Amino acid sequence: MRKLFAPAVAALALAGCGMIPGPPGAGGGEERQTQTAAQEPAQQAQPTQTPTQAPSQTSTGSAQQAPAQDTTVIATREAKTGAGDMYGAARVDITSLRRQGKTVSLTWTVTATDGKVNLHNGMGRSALDFTVSNVSLIDPVNAKRYRVARNGTSEDAECVCSGTQGQFLESGEASTLYAVFAAPPPDVTKVNVEMPMIGVLSDVPIS
Repeated sequence: MRKLFAPAVAALALAGCGMIPGPPGAGGGEERQTQTAAQEPAQQAQPTQTPTQAPSQTSTGSAQQAPAQDTTVIATREAKTGAGDMYGAARVDITSLRRQGKTVSLTWTVTATDGKVNLHNGMGRSALDFTVSNVSLIDPVNAKRYRVARNGTSEDAECVCSGTQGQFLESGEASTLYAVFAAPPPDVTKVNVEMPMIGVLSDVPIS
């Protein structure tokens, strides 16, 4: 039986970007630039709700409505995975990379195809980060990396992204996730998406 974990929406606030040198990690010497997205109209700050989508828990434990889920796959990649003491294989299907004012929202589904896939902390920036905050966008034209937006500037500011605590996918199970980033310049129509455990999905179109 296929189990599906649905994402939750948090209020947008801040996003960071930096020059490309250095893989995603706990800083990597990147220059962080912040930008308040809360000034955007509420309609731009949140993806459209799906009426049939049930609320789920964010990383802070508060119930929110999940963003609308597209069914068209715009990029896909399969990889062997390993995080902690769990090993398996997974397929990532990106279904949306949508520009909304000064931000872009990325939605994707991870499906375990073999073994056990650790989403619990496999896409976070540390062993105690139970989110997908280590996913990033790479703008190859302008040589910039965009980190997941956060709801403040302090070190403990939470990401505007899916929480993944307790998500250990068995073969056949899937989890739909999301993350919000500062938007690249308007003339940038494609970016590369880098995900821990999975690798890079190239030339993902921005809609």
